[in-house]
Amino acid sequence: MEKVIVAAIAENGVIGKDGGLPWHYEEDMKHFRDLTTGHPVIMGRKTFEGLPDPARPLPDRTNIVLTGSGIEEDVHEASGLEEAYRIAGDAEKVFIAGGASVYEQTLEDADRMEITRIHERYDGDTYFPEWDRSRWKETSRKDLQELSFITYRR
Repeated sequence: MEKVIVAAIAENGVIGKDGGLPWHYEEDMKHFRDLTTGHPVIMGRKTFEGLPDPARPLPDRTNIVLTGSGIEEDVHEASGLEEAYRIAGDAEKVFIAGGASVYEQTLEDADRMEITRIHERYDGDTYFPEWDRSRWKETSRKDLQELSFITYRR
């Protein structure tokens, strides 16, 4: 199973603020939807709870939420990554959608990263973890005016 980190990151490393995104880019939302639809998506409880109501749980995807405290919504709960991967079963790929601690736990395991680079700095309280760029190779890039879609592979 291919493990794919998917994240939107501001120029200063911010990925979140107050449990949500500090920005709204329709192109990024569409990109995320196109990448993940039809596939399992693993995320932490706070990331799941930060999704806007109409998108929670993410439609047409197996939502796997890492939590020890339970979720009342119709999702698959996992107590850790190994259980989350078992829930994903024989899926061809699984997407890892955050938050920061989930990204940090999966950086060494991931096969690919789909990064939306936001061409602006934002105030926030959650940051993408530091990563060793020498262990990743940029394999594709699409630059738009306000953001870039970048694929990295091991």
